[in-house]
Formats: sequence, structure tokens, C-alpha cells
Amino acid sequence: MVNKRALLPKFALLALLVLQTREVRADSRVESFVHDELQFGQGLGLASITSFHGDSAQDMLNGVDDVVQAWYMDDTTEEEDQRLPHRRQPDVPVPLSKLLDLGIFAMRLDADNHENDENLTMIRGQRGYLHMDIVTLTPEKMANYEAMIKRFFEEHFHADEEVRYCLEGSGYFDVRDQEDRWVRVSVRKGGLIVVPAGIYHRFTLDTNNYIKAMRLFSGGPDWTAYNRPHHDHLPARKQYLAALHKRREEHR
Repeated sequence: MVNKRALLPKFALLALLVLQTREVRADSRVESFVHDELQFGQGLGLASITSFHGDSAQDMLNGVDDVVQAWYMDDTTEEEDQRLPHRRQPDVPVPLSKLLDLGIFAMRLDADNHENDENLTMIRGQRGYLHMDIVTLTPEKMANYEAMIKRFFEEHFHADEEVRYCLEGSGYFDVRDQEDRWVRVSVRKGGLIVVPAGIYHRFTLDTNNYIKAMRLFSGGPDWTAYNRPHHDHLPARKQYLAALHKRREEHR
């Protein structure tokens, strides 16, 4: 059985270096980040860089901001179509390093070669993702499409991390930040994101109304969604909030 907590530190360090500074340097801020990130125990943490094949780690981070982007949302989703971008005016982008602060990890893989992608195989093996399936969401393939995307858009969390890999199309994952503000995360073809257990989030397609995605699981598929605010007492939610609180206190 893969020890997920033991797999995190070095790859989290690489992610911060590439996404925040694009330089290799080991300062106190990086060291602090790695120690804080360990508290989540949920985000996508891979084994030691030395176990990768060649430049695999760098390859999975190169171009990630072309397929995964984020921004703060406006407050008009109840009045307007949830599938619109809903950017604030003026626009307030959210860097991928900020998503890391929330325990959310993003990378870019070769969606056209997902059946034979060594990087994907490596991720599944090191993270213990033993099960997967592929789903296609589009009006042509889903009965009651409009009702279903409204259901996906209900705010909830899961007791395990949620791993989604966009093979075709695009969609939005909305997540709450530390101040309970909505951050919209756009995922397009090639983008893989891991949403940690305990974080409130929701999903919707965008105006293209099409996504084909791979879902990865460490155990069997568990679709249990804990809707807000009735399940804040559950361990997954408490552990996530405790991790955020600890990180905030240590950076004051």
C-alpha cells in the first residue's frame, strides 16, 4: 500500500519553484511551504524526484498554466448562467501557487496519449490510484442535462481527494479560499487537478457544454457529496480547516 503522506515533500517543493519563481533556490519561504503543505496529506504528492524518468517532473509542470487557470468570481451566478466565466471586473487572476496554498495541485499531461502515457502510469502507481473511469458530459449523451449540471453545481465536499483529468473539452471547478471567496478553476484538455478532501467546491461545464474526463480513485468510486452546511462536523472537513488555520497562523 502506498503511503500517501510520505510521497509529498520533494514534488511539492518542485511545484512551488516552477510555478512561483521559475528558478531553483532553497530559501526559508520554500522550506516553510513544504512543511506546511505536509499538513494537508491530501494534495497530489509524488515520490522523490530521483525516481522519475529523466525530465518527467518538469514535463508535467511545463505549460500547466495554459490548460489550468484560475480567477476570483463575481457574485452573479444566481442571476446569470453558471457556465459563463464570471470573472470580476476588473479581473482578479489567481496564480497556481495560490491553489497550492489551498491544497489543490495542477499539472499538464499528454491527453492524446493517455492510454500509453508513462507519466500518468507513474502517478497512478505512486499515488495508489488503482481505479479509473472515463466520463463524457454533453447534452447529447446525458438525459436531463440541464438538471444534472445544476446538481453538480451544489456546494459540497468529499471525504477523499477528487482527481480529474480533462481528455477533451473543458469545464470549471469552483473552490472556496481561506476567506470563503469563490475561486473559479478552468480546466482544459491536458489539465489534471487534485481537489483535496474537505474543501468546499462545485463543478460546472462552460458554454462549450462538453468535457471528456478521466476520474481516478485510490479505492472504489465513492460519489458521496456532503453539502454545505450540514456536515462541517465530519473529520475530513475538520482536518482541512485545521491545516488551513495552522498555515495561516504560522505565516502571520
